[in-house]
Amino acid sequence: MRVVDVIAKKRDGCTLSREEIDFFVNGVTRGTLPDYQASALLMAIVLRGMTIEETSWLTDSMVNSGDRVDLSDIPGVKVGKHSTGGVGDKISIVLAPLAAACGVIMPKMSGRGLGHTGGTLDKLESIPGYRVDLRVDEFKAVLRDVGTSIIGQTASLAPADKKLYALRDVTATIGSIPLISASVMSKKLAEGSDVVVLDVKCGDGAFMKDEADAKALATAMVAIGTRAGVRTEALITDMDTPLGRAVGNAIEVVECIETLKGRGPDDVMAVVRRFASRVLVLAGREPNEAAALCRVENALASGKALETFGRMIERQGGTAPRRATAT
Repeated sequence: MRVVDVIAKKRDGCTLSREEIDFFVNGVTRGTLPDYQASALLMAIVLRGMTIEETSWLTDSMVNSGDRVDLSDIPGVKVGKHSTGGVGDKISIVLAPLAAACGVIMPKMSGRGLGHTGGTLDKLESIPGYRVDLRVDEFKAVLRDVGTSIIGQTASLAPADKKLYALRDVTATIGSIPLISASVMSKKLAEGSDVVVLDVKCGDGAFMKDEADAKALATAMVAIGTRAGVRTEALITDMDTPLGRAVGNAIEVVECIETLKGRGPDDVMAVVRRFASRVLVLAGREPNEAAALCRVENALASGKALETFGRMIERQGGTAPRRATAT
């Protein structure tokens, strides 16, 4: 099999076979496929698209390029969350400790900024000492003790995605529904969660500018997760304007702390409440979203959500929020 033939096939609008997709992903993972050929195929996918079957194969191949985290020895339903990103999007940093404070196990392997988006890891690394490079055993230990841990993608987890992610950022091949879907879901499936909740941003500050594209992306990711046997739900949220009042790594973390105190900007609080309530229901912690919202409000008002965030930060080498000051 020659990669030039695979590129030409997709360039001409044909459907790739599973073997051809595996050939491409294996070449990227092993470093035997030059960047210029990988970039050419990425561009062909952007221009010609992929069927949901092709996209599922691409996702599966990316997951199989590395290890999967086994969280079966940690009791409870594990809920993963991912956002497609936008300006000022800081929801994961708030949601993970809030959900954990409500009794939900939330593992989170996040990424860095892509295109115009701010990266969760970049924001967390503005906290002095915070480590995003935990080993899997360290990650699991924090999950057991705190209920959540936010780290970077380990070298052994979906390594093909890590390489393709970097290539897409510099080759104008970011805004592709199949490529976004495969990237997001390969990480989520490798992460070991039982349930995945997706935040699909829609608007001027998102990759998906209109509602039709956002719905197509949400549908594709839910289909991939469902085909893999993982319960997957997607919510579409507004990104016509930046979320909150802060845009920038350190000041966004300060805004997250204020949100965990229940004093965040109205738009951030609304999205956090919406996701946290749904996560509690999906994890079986509450029977309905009204009851879940009451539990969420209690975790915010009591300080338990902020305390959980502090414990996670300290376990990962950082300075806890009670000692953080805005600069």
